[in-house]
Amino acid sequence: MALAEGLVRGEDGKLRCAWHGGLADYRAYHDGEWGRPVGDDRLLFEKICLEGFQSGLSWLTILRKRDNFRKAFADFEREKVARFGPEDIERLVLDAGIIRHRGKIGSTINNAKRAVELAAEFGTLASYVWRFEPPPSDRPKIVDWPTLTAMPKTPASIALSKDLRKRGWTFVGPTTIYAFMQGVGIVNDHVEGCFCRPEVEALRKKFKRPK
Repeated sequence: MALAEGLVRGEDGKLRCAWHGGLADYRAYHDGEWGRPVGDDRLLFEKICLEGFQSGLSWLTILRKRDNFRKAFADFEREKVARFGPEDIERLVLDAGIIRHRGKIGSTINNAKRAVELAAEFGTLASYVWRFEPPPSDRPKIVDWPTLTAMPKTPASIALSKDLRKRGWTFVGPTTIYAFMQGVGIVNDHVEGCFCRPEVEALRKKFKRPK
C-alpha cells in the first residue's frame, strides 16, 4: 500500500520510493544503485548513454536490456565505441536485444568521441560532470513521486545539458540529464522517509569529488 510522499512499505518492512512498483529487478536497482555517487568514467558514460536511449521510454525497459546494451557497445568503453563505423551501426540496428533506434545508436557513437575529448580536457569524465553538482536548494519538487511521470529539469541540469550540447553531444536534453544526475548520485532524490535516502546521503558525504 502506497504511503504519502511517494513511499511504499515493502514485504521486508522497509519504506522505499514507490516508483519501483514492487518489481524485484526495479527494487534492486532502487536499493543498490539509484542515487549512489559514481566516480567511474565507464559507468558514467554508460549511464548517460542509456538515459539517452531511455528518452520516450521507461527506465525499466532500458534496465532489463542493460546487459545486451553492454555487449552491443563494447561495455561502454568510450575509446572502443568512438571507433565504431557504419558497419557497426547496421549491426546494431538489427540487434533485437537493444533499442534499435538509428538516431540513438549514432548518438552513442558520437557521444563516445565527445567523451574522449572531454577526458582529454578535464582528465576524466567524472571531473567534468561533478562540476555541475547543485546545492541542496536546487532539488526540484517531483509532481508525481510514485511514478516519476513528471521528470524535472533544474538549473544544474539545464547548465550541464547546454554545455554538453555546445560540445557536440546529442540526446542530452535537460530532463535526460537530470535523470542522469539522479542515477549517479550527483543529486539525492530518494524520498524523505525512504530507507535509502540517509544511506545515499552518507555515501555522498564520504564521496571524494573528482578534481
